[in-house]
Amino acid sequence: MKKAFITRRLPDEALAIVAAACNYEIWDSAEEPVPRALLLEKLRDADGVLCLISDRVDAEVLDHAPRLRIVANMAVGYDNIDLAALRARGVALTNTPDVLTDATADLAWALLLAAARRVVEGQKLIEADSWRYWAPLFMVGQDLQRATLAVVGAGRIGAAVLRRAQGFNMRLIYHNRRPNAELEAQTGASYRTFAALLQEADFIVVTVPLSAETRGMFGASEFALMKPNAVFVNVARGPIVDEAALYEALKAGRPWAVGLDVFANEPIRADHPLLTLPNVVAVPHIGSATLNTRIAMATLAARNLAAALTDQPLITPVVPGA
Repeated sequence: MKKAFITRRLPDEALAIVAAACNYEIWDSAEEPVPRALLLEKLRDADGVLCLISDRVDAEVLDHAPRLRIVANMAVGYDNIDLAALRARGVALTNTPDVLTDATADLAWALLLAAARRVVEGQKLIEADSWRYWAPLFMVGQDLQRATLAVVGAGRIGAAVLRRAQGFNMRLIYHNRRPNAELEAQTGASYRTFAALLQEADFIVVTVPLSAETRGMFGASEFALMKPNAVFVNVARGPIVDEAALYEALKAGRPWAVGLDVFANEPIRADHPLLTLPNVVAVPHIGSATLNTRIAMATLAARNLAAALTDQPLITPVVPGA
């Protein structure tokens, strides 16, 4: 049988799929990433690897894995993978699209609502025993009804975010590399250029993948275009946003508040400058963190790994391999 390495503890359902297709070893930690040196060692005789977004698979890793046929990435994004190095060696890559769309869109809305209505700020006020009165303008936030919601990125998650806005009677706009007629038909959203979207939106949700084109997409000039009441939410990837520029923009009052699930360097520490601001809602990259979603992601990654190692068609290929 072929041999695989798994870089983190997975649900039993996923491990059973792998066990039926090959022998495997596992870095049996629920949270701590596999050490780089151990990853290099374990891949020396591995035919496949099931990895997470926190595992960097680059040319160095592939040079230590002469037998490797498949990298099954347990994520929809694959910015942790060196695609050119994979293609040069004929190694396949798969991801886990679709199964985390709804969970991530739900989390985007949780951040949007929490930032708009100052939920975290209000809780901290109570915890500090600083709530003294009720007053007409005490802890006022932003209205969603009839506001303009913008999504940057017209993929599955962006479409799901827009669909969830219908109950709030919002105007919907979006930006993408090119207009998406199917998205418009499904959601009623209208296409905008990037600059026009930033100037028009009351709420902005980022769902684009990280690429050379989108890295640093939101910087000082982009934040300066936003409305003073704008709420900015990022559930995509941290490096899409210039965090230093965001910090300065928030201090200057534009945007009004932000909700962040992702950061340039993860995990962030408690002394991160953004966490000193009261209008920042931050959570630790939990967009797909529901039990059913994580089981679905793990089993899909396992099915892709098993398919590659038993000469079956890949289910969700990104790079088809040799």
